[in-house]
Amino acid sequence: MRLLSNSQPANSQSGRRSRTLALLLLLPLLLSTPQLFADAPYLAPGHPDGVALLAPPPAAGSPEEAADLKAVRSAFKARTPTEKARAMKDAGLSFSLFEPAIGPLFQPGKLPKTEALLKKVKAEIGGIIDAPKDHFKRRRPYELDNQLALGDPEPSFGYPSGHSTRGTVYAMVLAELFPEKSDAILNIGRDIGFDRVLIGKHFLSDIQAGRVLGQAIVHELLSSPSFQHDLAEAKTEIEAAQYARAGLETVK
Repeated sequence: MRLLSNSQPANSQSGRRSRTLALLLLLPLLLSTPQLFADAPYLAPGHPDGVALLAPPPAAGSPEEAADLKAVRSAFKARTPTEKARAMKDAGLSFSLFEPAIGPLFQPGKLPKTEALLKKVKAEIGGIIDAPKDHFKRRRPYELDNQLALGDPEPSFGYPSGHSTRGTVYAMVLAELFPEKSDAILNIGRDIGFDRVLIGKHFLSDIQAGRVLGQAIVHELLSSPSFQHDLAEAKTEIEAAQYARAGLETVK
């Protein structure tokens, strides 16, 4: 929206402010609770199939596994205090991790339809991630080298990385919603995965497999009519919020 110049008539400025104020009064309706969201699931059971999609991880005791472990030791040892702090924070897997890329608009309670979309995605992909983990049953780096232990042990197997998968999915979905911020959003998604190597929770091959599975999940989501319906609703909500925010700045 182009701001008014000083040369524009006062009545034009007054009209612009009136329209902006009217939009702000309508904003609660535009950002209403997500009652119109589609009830159908986004993903069909077992799709994508991570067991069929992913190659097996390096075999236990193999030279490839040894090289994988060496890479973890190197990253674990070389990390900075700042990287360690970021990795520990990223372990929480909150959507708030993406706020630095998206900005103040992306805060709890401000975008209810968008939050509902993300919550539904989060719930539906859990089983898809667990299936290959339980199939491949790969041990984690700190189980092979106790010097890599940091914090509490993980309750699940390591391949593929659930954090890397979720970080990829969350980032790709958010990039659909905020395309102008996509580069920064996707970088955060990558960091969420790699940070697991920095604290000894995953091998690099776990992270790479998570990215492959995450991309496959998003491909399935984008093919889902119910997801596309809710994605469109969320985009409309975001556009309204962005317009209202710009309007507030104009009024000021």
